[in-house]
Amino acid sequence: MRAVIVYESLFGNTRDVADAIGEGVKAAHPEAEVECLPVVDAVPERIGPTDLLVVGGPTHMRGMTTGMSRRMGLKAEAKEAENDERPFAPEVGAEGPGVRDWFHDTLPKAGTGTHAAAAFDTRADMRLAGAAAGGIARRLRGHGYELVAEPEGFVIEDAEGPLRAGERDRARAWGASLHVA
Repeated sequence: MRAVIVYESLFGNTRDVADAIGEGVKAAHPEAEVECLPVVDAVPERIGPTDLLVVGGPTHMRGMTTGMSRRMGLKAEAKEAENDERPFAPEVGAEGPGVRDWFHDTLPKAGTGTHAAAAFDTRADMRLAGAAAGGIARRLRGHGYELVAEPEGFVIEDAEGPLRAGERDRARAWGASLHVA
């Protein structure tokens, strides 16, 4: 089995969730080849044929990020860090294309046969925060993938994180539950 986990991460939280999901897939399928790829590296040649494609990203403005929402978020966090005199450390590639752009510009339609997929996001635990996982799931289906799990969200404590206690373990368990027919 080959699983590829594609993620967009601005401050490392979504990357941490993607890594935990990969650990879960590997624990459930020790023979599996599992690769986690930041969206900027997820070109068709790197994805190749997969048995399971898992895609995730952060939630911005109640949905998937856009180029504008990423720039706004990074700018606001940089200003807040400057005011608090703390380091500002976005992920490498955070200003690049996100998952929304990747679906539009990079991910080819699934070919013939069964193509298993799953969607996840990271999100704040606040009223009206929204979720990106549903939009990711819709785009996966639109590209010809069959969802093997309901879209899942993992909670962060603040815009830059950290992940809420227990979320990494929950992501690992969710990854282990992803079964390919």
